[in-house]
Amino acid sequence: MFTGIIEEKGLISRVLPAGSSQELWIRGEKIFDDLKLGDSVAVNGVCLTVAAIKRDQWMADVMPESLRRSSLYKLQAGDFVNLERAMKADGRFGGHLVSGHIDGVGKITDIKREDNAVIFDICADQKIVSYMIEKGSIAIDGISLTISFVSDQAFGFSVIPHTLKETVLGDKKVGDSVNLENDQIGKYVKKFVDGISKKATSSLTMEFLKQAGF
Repeated sequence: MFTGIIEEKGLISRVLPAGSSQELWIRGEKIFDDLKLGDSVAVNGVCLTVAAIKRDQWMADVMPESLRRSSLYKLQAGDFVNLERAMKADGRFGGHLVSGHIDGVGKITDIKREDNAVIFDICADQKIVSYMIEKGSIAIDGISLTISFVSDQAFGFSVIPHTLKETVLGDKKVGDSVNLENDQIGKYVKKFVDGISKKATSSLTMEFLKQAGF
C-alpha cells in the first residue's frame, strides 16, 4: 500500500525485453536507505517488486499485464520515474490510499498556468472517468492529487511548483501519457451501488407490477 507522496525521481538505466515482459533497472538514492529484495516500490504508480539490487540500482520484473495496463512499456534508458516505497505501518499518511494497481492510461490534452499553479487536462476512457468526482482523489503516475473538474471522458487537476519539481510531472507535455489509479473507496462504493441498482431493476417484472395493481 502507498500514499501517493513521491520520495524521489529515479533514473531508468536499462530496459531489457524478456518475451512479452521486461526487466527495468532503476537508479535511485533516497529509497536505498532500507531497500531489500522482495520490497514493493511504486514506479510511476505501478507496484513492482524488487528482484535484484546492485549498488545504486535495483531491478523489477514487469509482467505483460502491467505493460498492457500502464505506460511503463514506453520507458527508455535515461527516462525519469516517480518512486515511492510501500508505506510503513507507523508511517505518516500524507496522501490517500494508493494500491499501485493501475486502472488505465490517460493522455494530457492541455497544460496551462494560473498564478503559482499549473493545471493539467486529461482525457481518459469513460469507464475510468466514471469513478471520479470533483474534489476527489486520483493517483497520477503515483502522485496523490485532487480532481478539479470532471466531464464524460476528461478531468483536470492542478499542481504546485514543488510537485512539478519533485516529480516527473514537470517534464510532461501535451500528448504524453500518464498512469491513472482511481480512489479505492470510490471504486468499492460504486460497485456496491451498481449492485443494488441491478438487483432492484431485476425485481421489477410484469408479474410484480400486476400484483401491485398496475
